[in-house]
Amino acid sequence: MHPKQQKLSLKSRALRFLSLREHSRLELGRKLAKYAEEGDDIDALLDFLESKRFLSSERFSESLIRRRLESYGNNRIMAELQTHKLDPQLLEQSRAELAQTEVARACAVWQKKFGRMRGAEPGQDEADAAIRDTREQRAQQIRYLAQRGFSSHAIKAALRGEVDEIDIVE
Repeated sequence: MHPKQQKLSLKSRALRFLSLREHSRLELGRKLAKYAEEGDDIDALLDFLESKRFLSSERFSESLIRRRLESYGNNRIMAELQTHKLDPQLLEQSRAELAQTEVARACAVWQKKFGRMRGAEPGQDEADAAIRDTREQRAQQIRYLAQRGFSSHAIKAALRGEVDEIDIVE
């Protein structure tokens, strides 16, 4: 048998998955279940990986947040974290950390998507920009930010352009 065709053990598969990116226990268990044979104990393997710190809920949470931080709001990120059935204390800690930057992130996302609509081009006067900022455009901007999981507080601040405002309370 060619070396590439050798059947990988569950442990090897788990380590391969973890070498690519962080996984939650639930997610890794689901992936490994596809390859499990009779007599394989996935829970014991996951316990072993956690004891050796190959698998970590904290690292997974940080990794997912880092990947989603620039594009999504707290609601969307927290919903995704909750699907992985992480420890409630870890979820609450993540929620508190995200709340500190949500307004600034909403402003950055708004600026990236809609900044040019407000007359960001040089030489554009504010009266022309205000005329183009119609109710329909404003509704579109609100929907866009809401679909990305930003709170109403962060959306309002982004639409007002309050980039420097950082509010922990929602």
